[in-house]
Amino acid sequence: MYWVWMLIVSLIAGIIFGPLARLVLPGKQNISLGWTILGGGIGAFIGGLIAKLLGVKDTPGPDWIQYLIQIICAAIVVAIISARNSRTKAA
Repeated sequence: MYWVWMLIVSLIAGIIFGPLARLVLPGKQNISLGWTILGGGIGAFIGGLIAKLLGVKDTPGPDWIQYLIQIICAAIVVAIISARNSRTKAA
């Protein structure tokens, strides 16, 4: 049940982390808002798993380090989606 809840929360977090990921990436990303949110959600999920493995999620108060890890992961996923989308349009 925990994994389902984490997946739902990650997809909701994608609404915030996806656009933030696009802000930290240099240049223009040729992807839609839907792909941005989905990439942000996937990155938030992966970042949440990494934070849990590192023990960051067990701290009291706001988990700023976890959020930073999730934004970094979201930026990586959005960059991969953008690169894949650019390569598909070029072909």
